[in-house]
Amino acid sequence: MSLCLVPECLAKNPPEAKFCQKCGSKLLLQDRYRGVKIIGQGGFGKTFLATDQAKPSKPYCIIKQSLPDSQEPEYIAKASELFKREAHRLDELGDHPQIPELLSYCNHEGRQYLVQEYIEGQNLAQELESKGVFNEQEIRAFLADILSILQFIHSQQVIHRDIKPENIIRRAIDNKLVLVDFGASKEFKPNVRYNHSCIVGTAEYAAPEQMRGESRFSSDLYSLGVTCLHLLTNVNPFDLFSTTENDWVWRDYLAKNNPISHDLAKILDKLVQQATKKRYQSVEEVLADLNPEVNQIKPLYIKPKSSPSPAVSPQYVKENVQPVVKTNPVTPVNVQTTDPSLITIRTVMGVFACIALVANPLGLFVGWLCGSIAVQKNRDFWLWFFLGGIFNFFAVILVAILPSQSKSG
Repeated sequence: MSLCLVPECLAKNPPEAKFCQKCGSKLLLQDRYRGVKIIGQGGFGKTFLATDQAKPSKPYCIIKQSLPDSQEPEYIAKASELFKREAHRLDELGDHPQIPELLSYCNHEGRQYLVQEYIEGQNLAQELESKGVFNEQEIRAFLADILSILQFIHSQQVIHRDIKPENIIRRAIDNKLVLVDFGASKEFKPNVRYNHSCIVGTAEYAAPEQMRGESRFSSDLYSLGVTCLHLLTNVNPFDLFSTTENDWVWRDYLAKNNPISHDLAKILDKLVQQATKKRYQSVEEVLADLNPEVNQIKPLYIKPKSSPSPAVSPQYVKENVQPVVKTNPVTPVNVQTTDPSLITIRTVMGVFACIALVANPLGLFVGWLCGSIAVQKNRDFWLWFFLGGIFNFFAVILVAILPSQSKSG
């Protein structure tokens, strides 16, 4: 089927049709992308599942159409700004393996369109409904995966501002999480307050300061924490916060067969602190508490170098960190060659020393002692063994002479 993209028409046409049979409009966006069906609709536009007709396999892709549901000039301007912003962010960040790639951005018949990579899989809201609440192990795995994406985004000075289960897709091909919908994203500028007349993000998950137009990196961490609470309880975030107590009561909604450790509970509590100063300030701080015994691997974003050669796509890589194994230090050994003449001299010295030492059994100990000292002091063993033999030789002579002198006396 080929779906007409004209908002007032949306007629269904034969799969290979080039023009709408109802309104006569071209069916292929940029003579390439064919709409198949509507898969989403919000206040700022529609989302279509589409196919890329320029490729032999005609793979799926996503077409987003800017179509504000209000004709107020301020609202239309805001919708246009958000749409351009999403295209810009995807162009900057889409080479990350867990962020959709921007395929095209254009204006067609007075409307803005962007085309992005199709991610096959369920979003976490769908997964929650189909399989039930997450347990601690699943929450920890979720945090580790999504935090690596946030770490990259924040390193590019971008705040997502709309983290929620619907905007996180578990990719079917590799089970990895993919963060989507960058329409609310914003470049972080310290000490800049934005106009809050138009709420950006989703109220259930948005941090208090974000609702006041004061988003920061920790605002994304707050939304991430609220997402975790929703996945743990399957309860609307508004119901997980007590206005009378002015505190979160998410523990009251935990299933008895789904206990959460004290360590993880502390992390979640700190993520959703109302006061920004009491909240985690960076992804690295969360990772340090989540995996205190694991060295964090900081992602690097390598942009292509400008050169006349064919462009190389930016790559998202991780530092090649090898495990550190502690070993006892080894002293280098200097290997030296021995002069043949010295070998002959040492042989003679050794034979003489052995004869002298055997003459007196006590000399064996003296020679061994001298040799041992020589080894410990890095001296020549045979030289000291020879000296020990000479000492013992004279000792034998003295022992033989002294008794004879005493008898003659």
